[in-house]
Amino acid sequence: MSPEFNTAHQRLVDACTGRSWRDIDEDPQHPETVQAMQLALNMPKSQPPSRIEILESAARAVVAVCLDERAGQDGEFAEALGEWYGHRIRKVARRARNKAWDDVQDLPGVTINNQARAFIPSAVQDVPAPIAKLQIGHTDLPREEVGAPLANAPVIYVDSSLEMTAGKAAAQVGHGSMLYAASLSTQEAWQWQETGFLLSVREVSRELFEKALAQPGALVIRDAGYTEVAPDSATVVALSAPIMLESVD
Repeated sequence: MSPEFNTAHQRLVDACTGRSWRDIDEDPQHPETVQAMQLALNMPKSQPPSRIEILESAARAVVAVCLDERAGQDGEFAEALGEWYGHRIRKVARRARNKAWDDVQDLPGVTINNQARAFIPSAVQDVPAPIAKLQIGHTDLPREEVGAPLANAPVIYVDSSLEMTAGKAAAQVGHGSMLYAASLSTQEAWQWQETGFLLSVREVSRELFEKALAQPGALVIRDAGYTEVAPDSATVVALSAPIMLESVD
């Protein structure tokens, strides 16, 4: 394990514990006070990825940025994350395809499976032009039947009754993967990183979601309610391993 990884993980832990992001003042009239991590979702018309593929890639990309060795060094990468950690932890998902997707690959961040790229955060008024050109809307993908989650990897359950778009759900599972990484020891986080942050995402009914919420050690994300869902809605729950659920949506 590198010293840089150790530092990056400790910074993430510090950001996720000991405070409520809801207590941090932001003024929408002054965009410089609002920080966000941008996510680009590669959604070509000809062969779009499945919804679950996009969600899993987004969750992995977010935590990969937070635990990138550059996040434990001095410089732009760590400074951007540090500024974001001091604000509400917002994420904005955008649709990309073709040249627009290629154009953002050189900006600081991490791409997973050529499907999702998470970028270092910035004030919303300072989003780099190639990212700002990407469309925030039209990020939905149809739900599909999927198999059981991986047996030996963390799983992020999504409340399908909220009917979130894929873009909104991508941001929420990104919150979940961050919180899960922060719940691990540095050694455990390093071991997870060695797998490429292997995880499963599963969208389940409200009934089954409530069963996941009730599990010991459940890490619950509650949304501030700015878009799509009511304030304080439990959107996703992250667990260290799958639980026995009767079925998935």
